[in-house]
Amino acid sequence: MTLSTPTNVSNSKRPGFARTLLNSATRLSWTWRITIFYLLVMLFLPVLAMFLKAGTEPPTKFWQIATSEIALATYNVTFITSLLAAAVNGVFGTLVAWVLVRYDFPLKRIVDATVDLPFALPTSVAGLTLATVYSDNGWLGSLLAPWGIKVSFTRLGVGVAMVFISLPFVVRTVQPVLQEMEKDVEEAAWSLGASPWQTFMKVILPPLLPTILTGVALGFSRAVGEYGSTVIISSNTPFQDLIAPVLIFQRLEQYDYSGATVIGVVLLLISLVLLVGINLLQAWARRYDNK
Repeated sequence: MTLSTPTNVSNSKRPGFARTLLNSATRLSWTWRITIFYLLVMLFLPVLAMFLKAGTEPPTKFWQIATSEIALATYNVTFITSLLAAAVNGVFGTLVAWVLVRYDFPLKRIVDATVDLPFALPTSVAGLTLATVYSDNGWLGSLLAPWGIKVSFTRLGVGVAMVFISLPFVVRTVQPVLQEMEKDVEEAAWSLGASPWQTFMKVILPPLLPTILTGVALGFSRAVGEYGSTVIISSNTPFQDLIAPVLIFQRLEQYDYSGATVIGVVLLLISLVLLVGINLLQAWARRYDNK
């Protein structure tokens, strides 16, 4: 007579992998189930469908579309301009948040509410407004024209539109953190002889840096996907100020659905890589702040 070992007994009673997943799923709370369903329907399935559509093209054809001269030019305009716009807002958006938190002045509430205007304003209206104001005969464009600076219907105009629509992300991200910061540490630094610049760089900026990077990442993501305002303020000329979202729309107008999907997949992958890099910078800033 043979005796089964304890290992065999445990293996015989161990549920299968499918049963384990089923038991885990049944133990999930209703909030988890709703979250998984919502993300599956609204995020993962559309992204998967886009990858599957792009995968219908042979690898050589995919690479040819993704690395064509016009596609590379639009990547350059889209991502470089978006990064520059996000960086500008990282500086001036933090300055705006600082003024709104630390100072009291007339019409402060109106100025504070105006910061959210790019959220509520239709992007096409924003593009039309910016194109009018920065045209050669506009209020601001007429002041820049004698200096040989042309904004509307140029790449600079695309940058201005991206700065406009992404500004609230930095301001609204930094503002709550500034409101929670205590002034006692700043006053202690001043009492020890630190200058205002030293106080800002060594006392205020380190805890603010991860938040600023978060706002920059959000603003960058918004700028990359912007279409309505940039398509109006730019001339949409290839190799000059044509952005990738407009190129995708042009491919769709030509019934080139696979080509449009390939460009979209490349935009998605590049955006993910850049966002991961920004998140790594955030993690580094938090570790630096904790030291």
